[in-house]
Amino acid sequence: MWAALSGPQAGYAEAAGDAARYLPEIAPFCALSDPADPAAWRDLTTLTHHAVLTGPSLTPPPGWVEESRMRGVQMVGTAMSAAGDPEAVPLTEHDVPEMLELVARAQPGPFRKRTLDLGRYLGIRAKDGRLVSMAGERFRMPGWTEVSAVCTDPEFRGQGLGARLTLAVAAGILTRGELPFLHAVHDNENAIRLYGRLGFEHSADVVFASFRYTG
Repeated sequence: MWAALSGPQAGYAEAAGDAARYLPEIAPFCALSDPADPAAWRDLTTLTHHAVLTGPSLTPPPGWVEESRMRGVQMVGTAMSAAGDPEAVPLTEHDVPEMLELVARAQPGPFRKRTLDLGRYLGIRAKDGRLVSMAGERFRMPGWTEVSAVCTDPEFRGQGLGARLTLAVAAGILTRGELPFLHAVHDNENAIRLYGRLGFEHSADVVFASFRYTG
């Protein structure tokens, strides 16, 4: 996250010393140059008193209270190949209301009204024109881009739409000469197996945690 917010995505960040966060309308995530450094946490208090962070481990200094913690896995497409999908259509700011409605139904994780600014998003529509599946790009650092917001309307699950869009988004990343990576909840075994079949390999165990500064 720090590599993204201090690098390619600095234009979407608010920064203070060794801390940064995405603009609130883009994403809820914050970052520290060194999560073990209390000074970086002090810098973070100048940006926000409520921080969502991710990393291999997160232990805040006194003054910060943990509100939630979720175990996850990071997977990378180091040796994968991918291809576009003829039914995948680019999504633009005009599609954001529909995207937010789909996120509300499918619950893929954080997605806000300007998350689309972070990268390329693709969707698949039903015959009646409804947006029923989507995936896109979120965190980006030199040489790497995250595949994120992979979700399908519950009514249309089981048809492989999420897998197709994951591959289509990954194909665009690979075409740029970058490598795709993604995250999954630790106990979402079905998703982890699916991503493995698509060519993603386990890279690291991570945590996603929310903290509040109480002083």
